[in-house]
Amino acid sequence: MTTPVLTTHLLTKRYGTQSALTEATLDIPAGRIVGLVGPNGAGKSTLLALAAGLVRPTSGTIEVLGRRPAADAAQLARVGFVAQDTPVYAGLSVADHLTLGEKLNPHWDKQLARQRVEQVGLDPKKKAGRLSGGQKAQLALTLAAAKRPELLVFDEPVAALDPLARRAFLQNLMEFVADMDVSVILSSHLLGDVERVCDHLVVLAESRVQVAGDIDDLTGAHHRVVGPRGTLDALPEGVDVIAADHTDRQTTLIVHNTTGRPLDLPGAETVGLEDMVLTYLHRAEGIGVPTLQETRS
Repeated sequence: MTTPVLTTHLLTKRYGTQSALTEATLDIPAGRIVGLVGPNGAGKSTLLALAAGLVRPTSGTIEVLGRRPAADAAQLARVGFVAQDTPVYAGLSVADHLTLGEKLNPHWDKQLARQRVEQVGLDPKKKAGRLSGGQKAQLALTLAAAKRPELLVFDEPVAALDPLARRAFLQNLMEFVADMDVSVILSSHLLGDVERVCDHLVVLAESRVQVAGDIDDLTGAHHRVVGPRGTLDALPEGVDVIAADHTDRQTTLIVHNTTGRPLDLPGAETVGLEDMVLTYLHRAEGIGVPTLQETRS
């Protein structure tokens, strides 16, 4: 049986009295490209920092690839982590970064690193501080991938990139995943990017996990149901109401069908990824069913 890439149980991280992550329980299979989505302050960066071993939990447990994060040098080598703003050393050249990567990582793939630099058109002699945002992101991706890790972790890697650079970065990421047989956790607030490259989803809001699972399973199990007021008060067991909106004549529900069977309700239609995610975010903020205009804004 394949070891899950990330397992947490009631994982909590507090900074003083402020809770950055609260009782997160997750079980993410290996081999997935995981989209970690939610608003600013939801706990995305905290969860990724915990997974990378940069911070310790306040309570609860976390395992990455079956072991405690950053337990030793061998465990560190299994994870490639790229923090926000794709940090590189401004005073070092591209070639210097590759040399440093080779010295620090026992499984460094020198050929892969050189091929990647050539493929994306990076000048080995150029200082990192003089690279564009897209070039810095490509350099950071190269450094993380050339470690030959089992898990790549990216914290908002494309947030500051223009659309062309973002597209190139995500395309290269998908190529890496196909070639390297690696799992990926990617945090983003850009749902279009998540829908394009990810096959597993974790939604965070108000420091808590709202929903998690394979994207096809989740979107197939979430429905919008519309009916006359009073006709949707009693739902089948295993059909959970995520959000509700009532007018004098009509009720609109977003429901999660956890039964594993087709939803037998008149007028039920599946919702897309964006509508589903926004519904959970609205619920976390105490807002009802998002309107069509809201889900498209």
